[in-house]
Amino acid sequence: MSLEGRISINLATTRGSWGFAEAVDGCLRHGITAISPWRDQVEAIGLREAARIVETNGLRVTGLCRGGMFPAEDPAGRQAKIDDNKRAIDEAVALKADCLVLVVGGLPGSSKNMPEARKQVAEGIAAILPYARENGMPLAIEPLHPMYAADRACVNTLSQALDLCVELGEGVGVAVDVYHTWWDPELETQIARAGQMGVILAHHICDWLVPTTDLLLDRGMMGDGVIDLPAIRRMVEAAGYHGPQEVEIFSKDNWWKKPGDEVLSTVIERFNTVC
Repeated sequence: MSLEGRISINLATTRGSWGFAEAVDGCLRHGITAISPWRDQVEAIGLREAARIVETNGLRVTGLCRGGMFPAEDPAGRQAKIDDNKRAIDEAVALKADCLVLVVGGLPGSSKNMPEARKQVAEGIAAILPYARENGMPLAIEPLHPMYAADRACVNTLSQALDLCVELGEGVGVAVDVYHTWWDPELETQIARAGQMGVILAHHICDWLVPTTDLLLDRGMMGDGVIDLPAIRRMVEAAGYHGPQEVEIFSKDNWWKKPGDEVLSTVIERFNTVC
């Protein structure tokens, strides 16, 4: 069965062995025509060349990773974040991405004020939203697991992300990443709510290993952990999202040490058997 329209490769998954161009070639060898690159990978090859590669090969870019990181210790820092997010929107537009993924940021500096951090996130997204709307680039808030609340994302549940969508209005949606949401007792209810709102912009998959040796860089290949991937896929599809499942695996001690073709062969096998 063709993989087109069913699977996307977040290029973090093959970061250990391939840069942007090599990853694209690898995906095409394996019949995969959708990718989601990271900004540093695009920068390394140059935005113009990355956009040319996407266009020439007829690729779908399911998202650009990432914007966000809004909270800062002072107004100048917050403005710098806003300016950088506008550049990220420009890059996403150049790549014709489906969305710009937002990892919103955590506590700035030595702050312990979580309500203030969340307020800065809402203000930061609001500040870039008119520019995103002008350029037709949807913003996908990705709630991260609570273990990242302090340093990476103070939006930690799908419910929080959807509340922000309500507050901010058109042009803002969510990315549902199983690694960050699988544990949530409200997951099915909130995915259904997202579907009613029409704001599911992406669905990211991997697995949660037990034990996990590194909370950031030890994600599992699908089927190697405890996430009920078919159940979450059914929730997302019942909510009306039928876009590609985007495989996003950070794995410094395992999959990043393997050849890219082996990684992609395993991804496809697992996608067909356990997802």
